[in-house]
Amino acid sequence: MTTQTETPSASPFSENDLQRLVEFAQLVTSAQDAMSDDMVNRLASTMSEGIALLDRLTRNDGLTHLLREIDRPENQRFIICMSNAFTEASRELATAPPLGGGLGGLLKLISDPGVQEGLRLLAFVGSRMSSSLREVHRRGL
Repeated sequence: MTTQTETPSASPFSENDLQRLVEFAQLVTSAQDAMSDDMVNRLASTMSEGIALLDRLTRNDGLTHLLREIDRPENQRFIICMSNAFTEASRELATAPPLGGGLGGLLKLISDPGVQEGLRLLAFVGSRMSSSLREVHRRGL
């Protein structure tokens, strides 16, 4: 009597790979079971609204221009400085005593060199924005 030994066919997947695939299938099945029809409808509605919003954003020339400008390194540094200033100003304002008010308080406030530089920055931005708005309306863009 001869005994034959059968060699198992070579499989491209290991037993570990198959186990992971089974676990993934169980996860998907559990997620399907856990989601109600209402949840599926809300998710589909949210996805649809998100796609519509993305479409509107990509068609907005002003926003596209703004995003290109924000991508410039000098504007990125400006935004970082501005966000840091907001954070520091918020903390400082929360701990500072309220001003007494009146003309004396205003004079004391504007005598601070930092306040003067801030007003100067706002004046520069306002001036450039005013010129740009006039140009946009003149061109009819």
